[in-house]
Amino acid sequence: MPELPEVEAVRRRLEPVLARKRFKRVIVRRPDLRTPFPHRFAARLAGQTVLAVGRRAKYLLIALSSGDTLVMHLGMSGSFEIDVERPDPEDARHDHVVFRMASGAVVTFNDPRRFGFMDLLDAEALSTHPVLSKLGPEPLSAEFDAAALARACKGKKTPLKVALLDQRIVAGLGNIYAAEALHRAGLSPDRQAATITTSSGAPKEAARRLAAAIKQVLTEAVDRQSRPAYRSGRFRVYDREGEPCRRARCGGTIERRTQAGRSTFFCPRCQR
Repeated sequence: MPELPEVEAVRRRLEPVLARKRFKRVIVRRPDLRTPFPHRFAARLAGQTVLAVGRRAKYLLIALSSGDTLVMHLGMSGSFEIDVERPDPEDARHDHVVFRMASGAVVTFNDPRRFGFMDLLDAEALSTHPVLSKLGPEPLSAEFDAAALARACKGKKTPLKVALLDQRIVAGLGNIYAAEALHRAGLSPDRQAATITTSSGAPKEAARRLAAAIKQVLTEAVDRQSRPAYRSGRFRVYDREGEPCRRARCGGTIERRTQAGRSTFFCPRCQR
């Protein structure tokens, strides 16, 4: 499942192709992905101009001149290809949506497993969306800091790693980067979330380290998207069970355990 940095990288690729451009024609090659496409989906998009290409957590939000917002999620295997429209039906069997822009650009949504989705929402539906309306602050925004993190964790007895995956606490932070941020901050994934706050909900030093680590690991991950072979050696703990900790002079070994149905990787020596 793509995490926030991967979705942000997609947004940045799409922005120059879609922003301030008009949909000339939209081709939908099946009735549904994870869920059915909205009624008259292609017709409602045709002729509309894209005002902005945004992101909220792991959702792409395309603001349109009609006042509607095109909401898209990549799911497990979704991807966008620019200036690709395959005429061979066999080659195009997973190309489910094709956006032809008035500029001449072609953007194709490919999704072999069909867990992605697309929806068209008006302003009211967007503000009351059952998922989008409940999201916490964006981790890369000024709104998210140690104070915001501490307030959200006040009184929570759940493990800190599990709390970080609660999208109401911080939007878009996924399993991989939650583990990476905890390691960078030197915090155990097992400690209670409330231990990073005072009784009044003010941030302790642990909250300051963790908020800074979240911003750092996500910023670095977004930047890596443009580098060739960026995946090589990029993680400190994730998927490194049994390997040496990469923190200088630690000497620990990365372990794995399951929390809330997800694998957690951590160093028991330097994460407290």
